[in-house]
Amino acid sequence: MIRLRGHHLICLHFFQGEGYSPEFVDNLNRIMQKASSGAQIAVVEGADDVCAACPHINDGRCAHKPDSENTIRLLDKMALGLLGVEPCQSVKWDQMKELTMAISDSGLSIFCRDCDWEKLCRKISK
Repeated sequence: MIRLRGHHLICLHFFQGEGYSPEFVDNLNRIMQKASSGAQIAVVEGADDVCAACPHINDGRCAHKPDSENTIRLLDKMALGLLGVEPCQSVKWDQMKELTMAISDSGLSIFCRDCDWEKLCRKISK
């Protein structure tokens, strides 16, 4: 089973092989392969399987920028609302892809605002 937090349920649909470090990218590739193969995804609160290889994780908390942990938790909550899923729910990747693609452009614009990866994702989604 893959453990993913709210915002990763959306953001991973735009993953194209870039990330913070080679180890982080390798981890994302493994997660994407499992997810695409039909593995169950457990929706979690807080650090997940993506965070496990992140160079910015410190004691299970995001330390990328000041106040990152609070910002990320707000993104998680927003993502879960946009997708209509809740923590502790079990989902499939194909289901999350359909729900992500159904999010309006304005919804994604609000969700993605101020993200470090926004420009890359916009280029990919065009």
